[in-house]
Amino acid sequence: MSLLDGFRKKIVEPAMRSLSPEPSPAPVAEPPVAADMVADAASAEPSPAEVPVAESAVSEVEEAEVEAVEVAAAEETPVGEDRDDQDLHDEVVAVLKTVYDPEIPVDIYELGLIYEVDVRQGNVVYVQMTLTSPMCPVAESLPIEVEAKVRTVAGVGDVDLELVWEPPWSMDMMSEAAKLELNML
Repeated sequence: MSLLDGFRKKIVEPAMRSLSPEPSPAPVAEPPVAADMVADAASAEPSPAEVPVAESAVSEVEEAEVEAVEVAAAEETPVGEDRDDQDLHDEVVAVLKTVYDPEIPVDIYELGLIYEVDVRQGNVVYVQMTLTSPMCPVAESLPIEVEAKVRTVAGVGDVDLELVWEPPWSMDMMSEAAKLELNML
């Protein structure tokens, strides 16, 4: 399945169905065999008659679809194919700056929770991080969120995340921007 087909099936078709004035009745049929399901999924595409949608909504969806495909094509790097390590490192850091500790209005990178980001052979990204304390309420969920977000960066082959407690985090590890945001300067 191409990137365009995947986008259409996951984003466009559900959006078009949600704009339909009445739900389609569920067809009653015998359960298909696995091969039939794959063939049906590959060829299933609603006709305009099956999905009545306002013309402006269709054009917005088409524009979004084209834009997403162009962005994906521009960023696409096959997994495992080496690319400039510094560029990949910078993209990973940018993604880490979108993750926030829910108790502090500063991203985890500026907060100083990320000790190391290293791009290794095969574009394996090693992230060493800590939390503000071992009793942090997000101790179980934050590392999982970090790993998941790093995996979304184009070109990342795998993620090796290590949660460490030494050295223990302190407010001295925060960047100047974080301290300014928290009125600590």
